[in-house]
Amino acid sequence: MYAEERQRHIAVAARAAGRVDVAELSVELEVTTETIRRDLSVLERHGILRRVHGGAIPVERLGFEPALPTRNTAMTTEKDRIAKAALAELPDEGAILLDAGTTTARLAELLPPDRSLTVLTNSLPIALALVSRPYLTVMLVGGRVRGTTVAAVDAWATDALAQSYVDVAFIGTNGVSVRRGLTTPDLAEASVKRAMITAARRVVLLADHTKASVDHLVRFGELADVDTFVTDSGLDERTAAEIASYGPRVVRA
Repeated sequence: MYAEERQRHIAVAARAAGRVDVAELSVELEVTTETIRRDLSVLERHGILRRVHGGAIPVERLGFEPALPTRNTAMTTEKDRIAKAALAELPDEGAILLDAGTTTARLAELLPPDRSLTVLTNSLPIALALVSRPYLTVMLVGGRVRGTTVAAVDAWATDALAQSYVDVAFIGTNGVSVRRGLTTPDLAEASVKRAMITAARRVVLLADHTKASVDHLVRFGELADVDTFVTDSGLDERTAAEIASYGPRVVRA
């Protein structure tokens, strides 16, 4: 088993059981405890687990939301594939909405340079990255800026979105499951995401496989609200089929 496969197994096990133990993983995966500790350190740097004595706990069990610099280092290869696949969901012209997040930021970087689009976003990094593009009209949704996500939230943001209507909204999420739908740890972020869904003709969810079967504090949407779910090939076929049965077309990039 390669290190990435082993780390993926550990992350899944931690989310299923609520905790993983170094000694037990060492026996199960037939590697040394030092190797497991290195794996846990990698997963902690990626904002997936939090190390505790003798093992680790998934961050969502702690109500922990990784800050943007930490999240930028997690699942970069998968996010690149998701963003490239999401390009197929762009309209030829018109308006789109880009939610704050690392995967939507990657999509922003890949937007075709000659496509005439109006881009609404509540993400300061995305707005700054796009503002110099000659064919794009960038509209920043204002509000209080959260330091964790560098995103505008609260009433100013939701009021602006209530007056907007776009062809496609590209939305990120901290968790997606058949039981709870789309969830995130923060109430203010959830309100903005909910308003984005309402403001769009079509909703495209962008999330890597580690977000699947994960639930957070606040629900901001149902699977039935999503037209297309673009994820990576790490999402197993069974989970993909379960999600698809609730409405979304699932694309595994």
